[in-house]
Amino acid sequence: MIKRLAVLIAVLALFAAACGGTSESDDATTTTAATTDEAPETTAGGGGDDGDGGADVGQGGEGTLATVQARGELICGVSGSAVAFSDTQPDGSVTGFDADYCRAVAAAVLGDANAVEFRALTAAERFEALKNNEIDVLIRNTTWTQSRDTDIGMDFAPTTFYDGQQVMGQRSFGFTEDSTLADIDGAVLCTNAGTTTEKNISEGAAVAGATITLETVETFPEAMEKFQAGTCDLVTTDGSGLVGNKATQDPGDEWVIFPRAPISKEPLGPVYRQNDSQWGDIINWTVYATIIADEYGVTSANADPADTRPEMSRLFGGEGELQTKMGLNADAFYQVITQVGNYDEIFARNLNPVGLFREGTFNAKFNEGGMIYAPPAR
Repeated sequence: MIKRLAVLIAVLALFAAACGGTSESDDATTTTAATTDEAPETTAGGGGDDGDGGADVGQGGEGTLATVQARGELICGVSGSAVAFSDTQPDGSVTGFDADYCRAVAAAVLGDANAVEFRALTAAERFEALKNNEIDVLIRNTTWTQSRDTDIGMDFAPTTFYDGQQVMGQRSFGFTEDSTLADIDGAVLCTNAGTTTEKNISEGAAVAGATITLETVETFPEAMEKFQAGTCDLVTTDGSGLVGNKATQDPGDEWVIFPRAPISKEPLGPVYRQNDSQWGDIINWTVYATIIADEYGVTSANADPADTRPEMSRLFGGEGELQTKMGLNADAFYQVITQVGNYDEIFARNLNPVGLFREGTFNAKFNEGGMIYAPPAR
C-alpha cells in the first residue's frame, strides 16, 4: 500500500510539472533556453523608458564583447560637437577626452585604439541608439542620474569627469562672474533638448525667484549660434562645455560664465546597456586602468610590460592577471596605456588647451583632494 501511494505521488508530480503554467515555470523555461546552444531571440531596445530591463545585450542575443570582436571594430556613440570632449574635425576624425576613452576601449578589446567608428548622436538620440544596438557604448558627456540608471535602463561606468551646470552671458549686458541665478530674471536661455540641463535651470530659476524663457534646440552648437545672434540672452550647459566654447570663440573676453558655484552635480562617464555584465566589467576596468596607471606615474612613454610592481604587473598581463577571465588578452590594459595614455595624459591632452585643469577640482587624484579613484586591481 505504501509503495502504491509513493508511485501515485510520483506520477502526480510528473503530471503537475508537465502541465504547470505559473510564472515560476515560465522563468525556468527562459533560463533553460538561455543556456542552450541556440540562444533566444532578443528584441532590440529591451529595457525601454518603462524600465523593464529587457535583454539589452549584443546583436542576436550574444554579449557585446563577442559582437565587437567579430566585427573587428567598436561603434562608439559621441556628441561630435562637444569642444574638447568629442569634436569632429574637417577631415572627419574625432578628437577629445570622450573620443580618447572610445579609443581606450578599442585598445582593450581589439588591441587597436584606431579600430573605432564614431557615431555622432544628439542628446535626444543617444539612449535609443544604445538600447537599439546601434552603438556598443555611449561616451558622450552624459550625466549619471537615478532615472537614467533605473527608469530608462542604462548602466554607468565610473565617472571620468565631474562637472556642474553654469550659465554664460555677456559682460555688456551687466553679467559678471559674481552674477547669480536671481540675475537671470526675464532672460531667454538656450540649451539643447533631451538633457538634464533643462530641468536644472528651470528648477534653479524658480528657487531663485527668477522668471525665464527656455528655448531648446537639438545640439549645443545651435544654442551657441542663437546666443551669438542675439536670439538668446544666455546659454546654459555643463561648465566644461561653456569653458570650451568661450576658449575657442571669444577672443575678446566678452562672455562671462556664472555662478561661481555650479547649480548642479553632473558626473559624466561612459554608458552601456543593462544585463551584459561582462561588457560592463570591460568598460569599467578600462577606465580604472587609466586611473591606476596615473596613480603610479605610468604613462604611454614609460609603460613597461615587465613592470615589477604587483598591481601594475597584474594590469599589464603578469602573474595574477585577470584580463583573460574577462575575455580579453592578458596585455589588454598595457595596450590601453601605450596607445592612448593614462587618465592624466588623456585629460591634459584634450582639456588643458581650453582652460580646464585638474588642480583644485573633483577631477584631481583622490590623494590630492579630488575624486578620481580606482579600486585595487587584484
